[in-house]
Amino acid sequence: MAFVATIGLALAGRAVVATGTGESGVSLLAVGVALLLVGVAPIGLVLLLANLQERPTASDFALRPPPLGRSIGLAIAFWVGINVLTLLWVVALGLDAEEGPLTERLGTEGTLTVVILFVILTVVTPVGEEFLFRGYIFRALRNWRGVWPAAITTGLLFAATHVGWLPLGFFVPIVLFGIGMCLVYHWTGSLYPGIAAHALNNSVSLGFALDWSWQIPMLVACSVVAALVVAKLIAVLLGDRPQSGDT
Repeated sequence: MAFVATIGLALAGRAVVATGTGESGVSLLAVGVALLLVGVAPIGLVLLLANLQERPTASDFALRPPPLGRSIGLAIAFWVGINVLTLLWVVALGLDAEEGPLTERLGTEGTLTVVILFVILTVVTPVGEEFLFRGYIFRALRNWRGVWPAAITTGLLFAATHVGWLPLGFFVPIVLFGIGMCLVYHWTGSLYPGIAAHALNNSVSLGFALDWSWQIPMLVACSVVAALVVAKLIAVLLGDRPQSGDT
């Protein structure tokens, strides 16, 4: 149910981007607000589904402090590894790393456009997708079928929601990204490292799309901090119960 609803949200997002003209501040702002609502909807969906059984808490989604050193090491190693594999994939297949529909449609010029891209791509998307795919879907599948079947299935589902948003030739790297995020979650016992790595990945991609250079490190820092703050706020709102030992 959660995946079907997510596909619907992804299609709704594409429709919003396709409909929005981006030619005026008003229409651009309307598109931004619509995309923000689409971006946060997976969190609400997950909380609604989880609440059908019992009131969810932060620990139910592994929104707990991770082992810091191991988490930083795994997140950086994962990010470097997936980008190396993606580069090899692009070169081997002769793919064109073109921009996605969002930057194509909204453009990359103007302060409001940059703010919308920053909020949607580097803050809302990492939190929402990690919350849904790793905090909910992977966790449920892992408890049912084990780590690797759950990671592979979740990676495929994750990539499926990106069809149309990114070039189809990048489906395999996106699957690997999704699997890697599941393993980072599993090995750290926390959703925070994955959110940080996801924000890092998206912010670097956005920085290149904006043709930025020295600004990219600042964009990365702001994105990672903002995404983690949003996740922490969600954890605080959910509250917690004594840990049962399940990660």
